Amino acid sequence: MAQIRGREDISVDEIPVEYDRWGRMKYHPEFHHNQGKPFTESDLEYLCKFYEIDGPKSISLALGKTEHTIRTKLNQLKKRGLFEYYKNLNKHWV
Repeated sequence: MAQIRGREDISVDEIPVEYDRWGRMKYHPEFHHNQGKPFTESDLEYLCKFYEIDGPKSISLALGKTEHTIRTKLNQLKKRGLFEYYKNLNKHWV
């Protein structure tokens, strides 16, 4: 059994998870503990630096936000011309 946020009595396989019609995991408090919180500078750097390597599902779990939120933020950063800035920041993630 894997420990989930301080709970040793439940395995990852036993947590009920729902997916939307595109196969994205819907909000679940065990996996998306940062949902609704603002992105930190570290989060933005991580998102831009590793998105192309890890993809939206892994980034979603790493940052504790839904995949939809991750994709939306990425698109906003690209539209504002900030994607490359955060990708090359090298302040929190080298």
